[in-house]
Amino acid sequence: MIPIPADQVAEATTALDAVQVLRGGAVVYWLEGRPDGHDVLVRWTPEDGARDVLPPGTDVASYVHEYGGGAYYATDTEVWFCYASDQRIYRTTDHKPVPVTSATGARYTDMRPGATGLWTVRERHEGDRVVNDLAWIPASGSPRTAASGWDFYSFPRPSPDGRWLAWTCWNAPTMPWDGTTLYIAEILDDSGTLSTPQRIAGGPDESVFQPEWSPDGVLHFISDRTGWWNLYRWTGDRVEPVLQRHAELGVAQWEFGYSTYTFLDDAIAVLVQQGGTQTIELLRDGKTSVLDLPYTSIKPYLSGSATTIAAIASNPQQPPQIVLIDAATGHHQPLTTPATHTHPATTPEPFSFPTRDGNTAHGLYHSPPAAGGPPPLIVKAHPGPTANTPLRLDWHTQYFTSRGYAVAEIDYRGSTGYGRAYRQALHSQWGLLDAHDCADAATHLAATGRADPDRTVIWGASAGGYTALRALATTDTFTAAIAHCPVIDPATWRDAAPKFQAHHADTLIGPWPDTAPTYEERSLLHHPEDITRPVLILHGDNDPITPPAQSRALAAALGAQARLLTFPGEGHVLRSPESIKQALTAEENFLADLPDTAP
Repeated sequence: MIPIPADQVAEATTALDAVQVLRGGAVVYWLEGRPDGHDVLVRWTPEDGARDVLPPGTDVASYVHEYGGGAYYATDTEVWFCYASDQRIYRTTDHKPVPVTSATGARYTDMRPGATGLWTVRERHEGDRVVNDLAWIPASGSPRTAASGWDFYSFPRPSPDGRWLAWTCWNAPTMPWDGTTLYIAEILDDSGTLSTPQRIAGGPDESVFQPEWSPDGVLHFISDRTGWWNLYRWTGDRVEPVLQRHAELGVAQWEFGYSTYTFLDDAIAVLVQQGGTQTIELLRDGKTSVLDLPYTSIKPYLSGSATTIAAIASNPQQPPQIVLIDAATGHHQPLTTPATHTHPATTPEPFSFPTRDGNTAHGLYHSPPAAGGPPPLIVKAHPGPTANTPLRLDWHTQYFTSRGYAVAEIDYRGSTGYGRAYRQALHSQWGLLDAHDCADAATHLAATGRADPDRTVIWGASAGGYTALRALATTDTFTAAIAHCPVIDPATWRDAAPKFQAHHADTLIGPWPDTAPTYEERSLLHHPEDITRPVLILHGDNDPITPPAQSRALAAALGAQARLLTFPGEGHVLRSPESIKQALTAEENFLADLPDTAP
């Protein structure tokens, strides 16, 4: 197989997000994160095709929690959106954005219009203090606080008759995939005044996700009260199950605006995840049917109108694309055209493997074409750590399989897609269980003849970068590690991380400062001597999530053992084709320089 050029991977960088369908499929919106760094709102109609909605240079993005999401909301007559450069809300009806909020420095996300204004999540930065609340923005007037007192809010959803507002909230150190509370309150007047909130579900031991009102005014939501994120409804006096399954119908709430179910005229379309595979099922009259689609990975942005579903879907042979799906017939129509590639993609093999403590973990194995004996192996630890490896085309993986490497993408414990118990198995064990699961995967693949144990490296990004470096420090499985924008020292990362994530380590390692010795024990900065094999670290200089200064400090401590490459102007994820190409070339050269590791 001819190696895939770095240019080809670098150019395949358009990200599709936040799809929304209106008028029975006659109008579709989505966001495109383009290789030039712009985040563009796109509108599709059958007559005009896909066109940019806003004037050139009008980027749409929210920076609430730094991870953002929920940056726009469209109705039949207008679009509300967050302008990336100033984080103000604007409204447009005819390609001419009009500001709705003033330049106070506040950030907004997750907007939903009410009868006389707009409901939204607001984040205010007041010196060293960050305040999150629910805000009401009247049609004419300044935003006012509608609900406050919790550390975090999401999913403000007014009922169809405009009488009630539902939302979720939670307090640190709990993360939203561990525990959130669902409230409703009556909307008392046009000023956004709410009645005393009524708790419907949730708490510190129950994760509630995506409250949504059906067209006839029944509140639905996702809860993991049974150990799996399943679908429920509130009847007015009790909670009833709607769809229960040993499968995940929700996702970890890293961003705003996620949607894993949507209401159609005569059904509910539900995104069902089992491991790394996702399907869309239709729920009608208590019975489900699976839509027969050629997609195995669907982003959590389902949107429905009449009998039409809009989704962002892909599979191991196709990159993500916007598709319209007719729920009645199963017919699917792509609205975007992925970049054409001349190189065939390898199809991954799902596998499970035993862990050293007697449990089972999971992953995807990519075999290189025409391997002549056990190939060198790259084990990839996904970021998150509450994420998973989707069964879709990953050009970074294909870049290396086309060069003779096997790649194993590991859903170590802590990953989503396997229920609450699997997700929470990483509590207090970050830097141990995840690192050991990755090492055990490599050992299993070597024992079954699918990898050369003497030519095995580990790769990770963000929290996965921490996992990769910890695996190098705590096991003798890997000959080297590659880490993108990694967490290096959990204690100082805890102080530097944005408010949303600042207490995440309290769950993953232990409450601070009571467990300070554990933080020091698992710090790579405090114990650089544990890393005795080569390391390549790549980091964006403008990363707001993991401080690049930590990568510089570790590289200095490791000396000649480490290579550090920084990218001016880049954030937590590399966006520009030039940076992506430079990173790929650096990784390839690093692997080629390792003794007896290259294919």
